[in-house]
Amino acid sequence: HASSDSGKRRCKSLMPMTDLEEINTAQEQCAAAFTRIVKKGRLSFSGCYSVEDSMKRLEIGASLSAPELLRIGKLLEVANRAKAYGRHDTVDELADCLDVYFEAIAPLTPLATEIRRCIISEEEIADDASSTLKHIRRSIEALNDKVHSTLTGLVNGSLRNYLQDQIITMRGDRYCVPVKAEYRSQVNGMIHDQSSSGSTLFIEPMAIVKLNNDLKELYGKEQEEIQVILARLSVDVAEHIETIRTNYKMLSELDFIFAKGALALSMNASRPVFNENGY
Repeated sequence: HASSDSGKRRCKSLMPMTDLEEINTAQEQCAAAFTRIVKKGRLSFSGCYSVEDSMKRLEIGASLSAPELLRIGKLLEVANRAKAYGRHDTVDELADCLDVYFEAIAPLTPLATEIRRCIISEEEIADDASSTLKHIRRSIEALNDKVHSTLTGLVNGSLRNYLQDQIITMRGDRYCVPVKAEYRSQVNGMIHDQSSSGSTLFIEPMAIVKLNNDLKELYGKEQEEIQVILARLSVDVAEHIETIRTNYKMLSELDFIFAKGALALSMNASRPVFNENGY
């Protein structure tokens, strides 16, 4: 019934208890979760990832990767979801023993929003993550269009009769055209590869060598700017290390407690009364 790895671990490590005060506290928490589930439905803790390794790296001044920042963003989204769920809808709704857990959660909404705005997926940074990145990518797009139009003109024009196929291909990070080996001397350019039979040479025409070089330089600048963006986000996250740790701890504990409540509901269970009198 738990939805996070940490919650599942807490469930699996649960052992019988013998201290009456601890037992009653656990029973009270379970009953509170049971009641909340009946009133409001289940609360999912999916996305409550352990980010301790990332927190330790931030403490020594390291920058985090896009996947690490995304995991922190998802943890904060779970925190936001839990915070909203934990609020009492009406003034006459009674407080319970779980309020202390919900109150300790800080969703850090502006930070979570900024991470989500800048990072689309583990492999993709948004164009709008910075004005510099947006400008670089626009330049890349324009240069790519120029390379393609130049090559298309060559493929359909002066090089047409020398090509194995009228296509544009990539070899490494360079745009090339497939030239019949016997026409090598007719095509001015750099050879980057050849077919296994040797009958086709993949040549980068001289007309686009500079364009390809400029493109390669822009891709380098794009990667540099992405590192700048990740470093900036890492600095933002580093300001909230202890809050993020607390969020993870509270969410893991709540996942465990609500798993017990969900199990109780599925078993149609009732709260037992304990005593120390031997019956």
